[in-house]
Amino acid sequence: MQIEGRNQVRQAIDSGLTINKIMIDSNYSHRKDEIVFFARKKRIRIDFVPKQALDRKSTTSHHQGYIADAVDFKYTDLEELLNDKSEKPLYVLLDGIEDPHNFGAIIRSCECAGVNGIIIPKNRACLVNDTVVRTSTGAISNMKIALVTNLKEAINELKNKNIWVYAAETGGENIYQKNLNQPIAIIIGSEGKGVKKSIIDNCDGVISLPLKGKVNSLNASVACGIVIFEILRQRG
Repeated sequence: MQIEGRNQVRQAIDSGLTINKIMIDSNYSHRKDEIVFFARKKRIRIDFVPKQALDRKSTTSHHQGYIADAVDFKYTDLEELLNDKSEKPLYVLLDGIEDPHNFGAIIRSCECAGVNGIIIPKNRACLVNDTVVRTSTGAISNMKIALVTNLKEAINELKNKNIWVYAAETGGENIYQKNLNQPIAIIIGSEGKGVKKSIIDNCDGVISLPLKGKVNSLNASVACGIVIFEILRQRG
């Protein structure tokens, strides 16, 4: 997994990710640099290379002089994720989110809201990649993500843990009139199709955001942010 950008590489070092090497613009080799300091402290290989080499390797055009080659993201086992001892855990499930920018933004919102974990399916969905890492702006370092084969089975596991599961979708109960002050999991659907009916049928209910405009849906990451922070508001 390739991580680009000064802050993103710094966060990757702090997170404990296994980093094979860091490529740094050779123009920076003469100055004191905290990334160099912490990388050497953790005995991570550093290659000072011409900026042109970084430009060729970059997939984002925003490397800022730093590119790290890291071992792929380590997912958390679902059983371990659901073993959380919080009094009122909050989980977010993603049903078919395919845009890495949306996924990264969701991770950032979830980390800021103190969500206990995110659950994603293995198939027909975006997995953690360098774009997701970059878009999360470091939040992924502090967020547990479980990768599951079957989202329905994960929902059943949540229910077995006495966690209420709601799909965030149109046609449900008004979120501002629904009591969400309980152990809860929220399902956010794909950008184009929303939460699948077969998934909704497994849920305890559907909650909706009241929309007043002519467009009948929100961006998935925006909707997720509103929902989880409404849950936080209700919890005081």
